[in-house]
Amino acid sequence: MKLDKPIPPERVRRDFDRIAHLPGEGSWDHNSHYHRFLLGRLPRRIGRALEVGCGTGGFARLLAERAEAVLGLDLSPEMIAIARERSARLPNVEFLDADALSWEYPSEEFDCVASIATLHHLPLKPMLERFRAALRPGGTLLILDLQESCGGVDRLLDSLAVPANFALRLSHTGRLREPAEVRAAWDEHGADERYLTLPEVREAAERVLPGARVRRHLLWRYSLVWRKPT
Repeated sequence: MKLDKPIPPERVRRDFDRIAHLPGEGSWDHNSHYHRFLLGRLPRRIGRALEVGCGTGGFARLLAERAEAVLGLDLSPEMIAIARERSARLPNVEFLDADALSWEYPSEEFDCVASIATLHHLPLKPMLERFRAALRPGGTLLILDLQESCGGVDRLLDSLAVPANFALRLSHTGRLREPAEVRAAWDEHGADERYLTLPEVREAAERVLPGARVRRHLLWRYSLVWRKPT
């Protein structure tokens, strides 16, 4: 049972400080599986990009291949420290330890704002409003997050995702399951989380981002892509 009360930021920070140092952190997972999909929604070259909830910086480094400059934000100091270490040779990437909810977003500063597996920790509509304001006209918003299943179609896709998960993990990592320590940390972190259903995401997007495209994906994820009008 997912709870409606958000997890306190202090606990989220503590959990991800722990997760940052787990074996295999930064290798293939359900989020990185969709990195190329998200990049495919962007022009070949962009100016400044912002990633909110950057973790150890894997997607920020991919953004750096086509952006003039990338700023990654994360609540976890340990995640930020690892992101800086792994990105030391990239002069156009910067990382900042910051709370996404209280950080002061500059107005119309970025050609891309991205957020992966972060918004379920935050109030969706206020965050979409912040992202919209931070985008330049013509800029692109990229969101990938977890969703709560509802209805028969979701349950069918969830059942298909189980064998797909094993096959993909085996092909990318050489193992069917993550180490026990990793599973335990994620289970503990996710025990009290609540994810939005796709109808809830679409309702918020229609109010804040008219024309946004919201899609359900196989590995318990949804994407939201929106281009700010010029």
